[in-house]
Amino acid sequence: MKKFLLVAVGLAVLAGSACSKAPECTTEMATKKAQDMAAALQEAITKDPSKAADLTAKVQAVTTKYQGSTTLADACKAYDEVTAAIKG
Repeated sequence: MKKFLLVAVGLAVLAGSACSKAPECTTEMATKKAQDMAAALQEAITKDPSKAADLTAKVQAVTTKYQGSTTLADACKAYDEVTAAIKG
């Protein structure tokens, strides 16, 4: 559970440091996506704690992929990919 929170915080930092010039993703959209991701993560962990390690690996893969990104568009894509991995 702690690892998931650390990954979620890492993605939040990505969104927070992202530039707001991309019209397809606003700060409000990124915030909503972060909330949706956190809710999906909490639900997945609560539903089946045995999948925590697998989910951690999936989330870390997406986090690594977008690690150097600085745009809100990339932040939104990262949140979408993480949420899909969690729900997938």
